[in-house]
Amino acid sequence: MADERRKRKVDFANVRAEAAHLVRQHRRTLAIGLGLMLINRLSGLVIPALPKFLIDDVFANGRTELLTPLVLAAIGAALLQATTSFTLSQVVSVAAQKAIAEMRKDVQAHVLRLPVGYFDSTKTGVLISRIMSDPEGIRNLVGTGIVQLVGGLLTAVIAFGILVALNVKLTFSTLGLLLAFATAMSIAFKKLRPIFRKRGEINAEVTGRLAEALGGVRLLKTYVAEEREEKVFGEGVDRLFRNIASTITGTSAVQAFSTLIVGGIGVMILGVGGRAIIAGDMTTGELFSYVLYVGVMVAPLVQISSIGTQITEAFAGLDRIHELRAVATEDQEDEARAPLPEVVGDVVFDDVWFEYKPDTPVLKGISFHAPAGTTTALVGPSGSGKSTLIGLAMAFYRPLRGEILVDGKDLADLRLRDYREHLGVVMQDNFLFDGTVRENIAFSKPEATDEEIREASRIAHCDEFVARFEQGYDTVVGERGVKLSGGQRQRVGIARAILANPRVLILDEATSSLDSEAEALIQDGLRTLRRGRTTFVIAHRLSTIRSADMILVLDSGEVVERGTHKELMDRGGLYRRLYEKQHGLLEDLFINPGEEPPPPVGSPREELERMASRAGRRL
Repeated sequence: MADERRKRKVDFANVRAEAAHLVRQHRRTLAIGLGLMLINRLSGLVIPALPKFLIDDVFANGRTELLTPLVLAAIGAALLQATTSFTLSQVVSVAAQKAIAEMRKDVQAHVLRLPVGYFDSTKTGVLISRIMSDPEGIRNLVGTGIVQLVGGLLTAVIAFGILVALNVKLTFSTLGLLLAFATAMSIAFKKLRPIFRKRGEINAEVTGRLAEALGGVRLLKTYVAEEREEKVFGEGVDRLFRNIASTITGTSAVQAFSTLIVGGIGVMILGVGGRAIIAGDMTTGELFSYVLYVGVMVAPLVQISSIGTQITEAFAGLDRIHELRAVATEDQEDEARAPLPEVVGDVVFDDVWFEYKPDTPVLKGISFHAPAGTTTALVGPSGSGKSTLIGLAMAFYRPLRGEILVDGKDLADLRLRDYREHLGVVMQDNFLFDGTVRENIAFSKPEATDEEIREASRIAHCDEFVARFEQGYDTVVGERGVKLSGGQRQRVGIARAILANPRVLILDEATSSLDSEAEALIQDGLRTLRRGRTTFVIAHRLSTIRSADMILVLDSGEVVERGTHKELMDRGGLYRRLYEKQHGLLEDLFINPGEEPPPPVGSPREELERMASRAGRRL
């Protein structure tokens, strides 16, 4: 993957088209900015013209009546420059920031609609960089950058015309130096562009690693891995430093060459200009004004080198954004699919194959029928394909072969948004946002009333711990719900699913973070939630899936057994071995051979006492 990225060439045609679209979109603001810039630059030509009249007319010829008009002209030009400069920054810079904000919103909306598989192969930090950092560069296209570029070129052209009028020979003597400068700029931009592009990629990688480290700080501390993480992060920062150092070297070389050009022009003025005064071809005032106009012409050209670098960086950012936008979203794929207004919940897997890597199947010919309103449990060793099967049921992935039918219709032909509106999920690692308990429960139904939220909370037994919080349902849970215990987070997730009132329910280790006592409390809630809904359950605690209508036992991506709990126990296959392994020594001691263990009731202590009592009676 990294090799592919290195070999990929930037499609500057697409980037230029993107830049042209931005310019057209903000053409009114840019037109106002260019108008203000024109007034600003023309007023800037006034003061360099005044020394000629001051030296040649006021001082040399004694025309003192011209002094006051010259001073007033200088004051007026200065005020006009200051006013247009301030107005320019207000109009164009604010518009640029608005464009950046709109670009960020647009890219974020696109990213959120990308398929789940894209997120599996792309670091979060990279996507954050695309959304937050890359749009920054467009200020140089729709902001002051392009306006200053055009204004600088305009000023240089006008100043060049004035210089030709003052002294043709001297001006064309410096023209060679300016052409050398322009050539050097072109070469520099070509060299710097890929370096700036690489900087964005490195910055995204480093940012992503930092986000992972901060998110997993407890794990780092548990395994005393701070030094290892410091090393990994340090290597990334060093790569970023070397990239920045390269750009600094490049831009410094450009600036040094600019200084050399300015110095060369100064030498030309001293030599050629001095001879022109001696020969009577120029007056002292004209030479003085000539020097100032050279500064007026060269200064924008030097500034253009900096602006050019910024625009180059903007193009690199636009290229990365264009690359991201080229990935089709789920909504774009849905445009050709049929709507799905209602879902009954009849789900069929017909010879489904799936693989993450080519020629490495994770699921192999999975076939089963989950009638509407039934519960299908998935069990099996780690890595057997349970979570992948759930991902397919949630339409996160597409089968390599085979079909997934929902109410008799191929899921591949249905709009994902319509289907997912009827899904409810309680995941093993329940994600909570940094908001209140109320907001997290209502995430599945933002328009829910307080009564609906409290009812869902009651069924999931959230109300028991929420009542102990000083702020109640307005308690902020912290990032990823860090202020709640694992069991509390799980119950909030269950309440969220209850509130969604889905037709298809996914329970991925829904009670994994609960102790036996808490689990017993919410089993009634889960039974209520499952009633009348098509439910898929992944559970390592096999005692929690006894009531499933069908249990699928997966091993190495295949369904090796299927049936009810009793049927599978009677069969004596993999399911029974997994079940007996979980119950272990307690069942060996307290349950007669061949006797099916009763379901657990109450706390672990109460369950142990109950089994001990039964064993005592038998003894």
